[in-house]
Amino acid sequence: MTTSTLKMPRAPKTKTATGTATRPIEVRAGRPPKELAGEVDARILDAARKVFLQRGFEGASIDEIADVARSGKRTIYARFQDKRALFTEVVTRDILSRIAEFKADAPVGVTVEERLTSVASTLLHWGLDADRIGLMRLAIAEAHRFPDLAATVNRRARALATELGIHLLRDLTQSDELGKLPAFAPEQLPTTARMFLDIIAVPMLLRALFEVDLKALDPELDEHVARGVAFFVAACRSGWSENPTQ
Repeated sequence: MTTSTLKMPRAPKTKTATGTATRPIEVRAGRPPKELAGEVDARILDAARKVFLQRGFEGASIDEIADVARSGKRTIYARFQDKRALFTEVVTRDILSRIAEFKADAPVGVTVEERLTSVASTLLHWGLDADRIGLMRLAIAEAHRFPDLAATVNRRARALATELGIHLLRDLTQSDELGKLPAFAPEQLPTTARMFLDIIAVPMLLRALFEVDLKALDPELDEHVARGVAFFVAACRSGWSENPTQ
């Protein structure tokens, strides 16, 4: 790592109590330590996210992102080759990383249906965040410009969401008779998790992508979750996983 040395203006030598002459201490400056570099990266990505959401990809500029991030353009270009690379990183972080970091509160309820409803409601409200939906709209709108990004995000989001669903269902059903059903066998659980997400999350997610005011969906969420969980549990108990084509 290259560093530079900033020398303080020379001052007359001073003497310590023992009579030894001393000079001023030299101050070394260079790149920030790793922990500070991480903060700079996060600040740039947060600023870019804000500007992309407000201006779109075409309307956003590195100059404005630098202003919002309180950072220099050179600092941004040292980390991201161009605006396309910065946009790619913003979308990847805010869609994929957020899924991986999702943490549900302890589920409320006595029965497994009540606990599933509690978790599904938390998941749905988390997923319908206005900025998150806005970024998904932007990524879809720019799919022609970033075809590889669109395909990667779609594939990885599906895989991460499935992993999340597996984790939630396994924890919720392991102490209940529902967990003994074929649908929750280890080899079948990925398919069951995808079905759970397709029933609970996908319909409202599609609605949200076309809804200007997301709050308009709020009155429907509880009823949607209750119906979806009831349908999901009934399907699992009916043995659908044993004859999925019937």
